[in-house]
Amino acid sequence: MNLLYKALSLLFSVVGGIVAGTLFKQVWKRAAGQDDAPDAADRDYTWTQVLIAAAVQGAIFGLVKAAMQRSGAQAVRKATGRWPGDD
Repeated sequence: MNLLYKALSLLFSVVGGIVAGTLFKQVWKRAAGQDDAPDAADRDYTWTQVLIAAAVQGAIFGLVKAAMQRSGAQAVRKATGRWPGDD
């Protein structure tokens, strides 16, 4: 069971990264009206713009990561009847 959870966890991490990246781009496009978020090394953006973009991106990635991990744990429980990590 531990191996199943690790495999699902890896899969969900990859899918979650793709989902989070896509979601962040859409949120940023609607909120800031720009196609791309400011890059930290781009001198055309202020500290405030760069830090706000990083904070929003971090929040979205954290939210998606937690949702994907929780979904993976619940999928393992449904498939095996046991919660991952329970001995």
